[in-house]
Amino acid sequence: MQTLAAPAADEQPVSIISPIGASYYTSARSLSVELYQDFLDRGWRRSGTTIYKPNLRKSCCPQYTIRLDALAFKPTRDQRRTLNRWTRYILGEEYVRKAATLYPKSKEEKAKRRNEFDLYESVHECECPRLKIPPEPAHKFEVTLEPSNFTEEKYKLFENYQRLVHHEPPSKISRRGFKRFLCDSPLKNTVSRTADQQEQKLGSYHQCYRLDGRLVAVGVLDLLPQCLSAVYFLYHEDMSEWSFGKLSALREASLAIEGGYRYYYMGFYIHSCVKMRYKGDYHPQCILDPETCEWDPLDEDFKRRLDVRKYVSLSRERRLGIVAPAHPSRVTDVPQGQDAASEGFPDTAGEQSTGDDDINDLFTESMPGALTIPQVLSTIDLDRIRINVGPHFCAAENLVGWLESDIENQASLKWLIARFAAVLGKELVERVVVGF
Repeated sequence: MQTLAAPAADEQPVSIISPIGASYYTSARSLSVELYQDFLDRGWRRSGTTIYKPNLRKSCCPQYTIRLDALAFKPTRDQRRTLNRWTRYILGEEYVRKAATLYPKSKEEKAKRRNEFDLYESVHECECPRLKIPPEPAHKFEVTLEPSNFTEEKYKLFENYQRLVHHEPPSKISRRGFKRFLCDSPLKNTVSRTADQQEQKLGSYHQCYRLDGRLVAVGVLDLLPQCLSAVYFLYHEDMSEWSFGKLSALREASLAIEGGYRYYYMGFYIHSCVKMRYKGDYHPQCILDPETCEWDPLDEDFKRRLDVRKYVSLSRERRLGIVAPAHPSRVTDVPQGQDAASEGFPDTAGEQSTGDDDINDLFTESMPGALTIPQVLSTIDLDRIRINVGPHFCAAENLVGWLESDIENQASLKWLIARFAAVLGKELVERVVVGF
């Protein structure tokens, strides 16, 4: 079943939606940045042209959508130390000493640097284009925002990262896989204007980090009207000592402010996987309620709830009067290899297919946020859903056999479209076209 981001006349059928294990998947060829923003805010996420939504209630390691308000972000001492260490490495002691003599700072500038941390200034401090020359720094460091095109240079970095950092077998690493998941995107790159008339890039990009002319890291980013969404990050294994994960997070948070996006979506938060909890160290972080799609603070209260229950909907727990445990509990980590979805690749590890259960789970297992059949019938006019068959468009009610089709019959077209509407919800389904 295929979907189309509806209103624009020049758009083409873009996606197919189907259940795989504990997730629902849709494959998109073209998607507006505005519509994808709304997908994100309902718990979906992109990997290449695949957009997927995990069933958090069914998943062995629930993946929660989180976002950071970059304007309110205050880096921790450890995060600041990581950035300062990298800056010292790039500049070198000789440059710092000579630059202090050639370009002395005023007392006010020195006091401000001691007492305040400026994320923008600190992130860009050691970049080659911003440095005062002479003297020459120890290393040349450049960061550029480029279209998400395939290049051999990027692929070689990807191969190194997947094999030596991510410990993936060489047989699973390919140019096709790299292009499919980290270069291809349904989002079209455009330039817009913010409310204050600032130029704003939108679409999918690669943020490329080059050290002495060599590509050492790439951040795969989606720039949307109200957020910067991190898709994936990879770096060369010989950069491991510099904590590039933290460096990239700080830089991306800064870009969210610079570009007028405000929010920084760091991907999925998986509390049951200890190595993925670092995302909760960036404050103030909020977590998406899987049932109401409202944002709640990812604070210690919420984390204590996740310590004892893998699946948490704060709106439900408030309604039922469930309080957080008074003290943190010991949590067993998920098995290694079951957190790939958080890194940008949809993963079905641990999501065992159960035959008909994969088809039934939406209506019979209460997927969080999905509508029931009665809710679909009461809130969505299935007859008016737009359908695309080949070059033709029509309303569902104009299809042969539609009126006689039974929504309770799992082999019927009406049941398939009802399931499609249930997982997307009223607001999204009214903006897409179902195609065959």
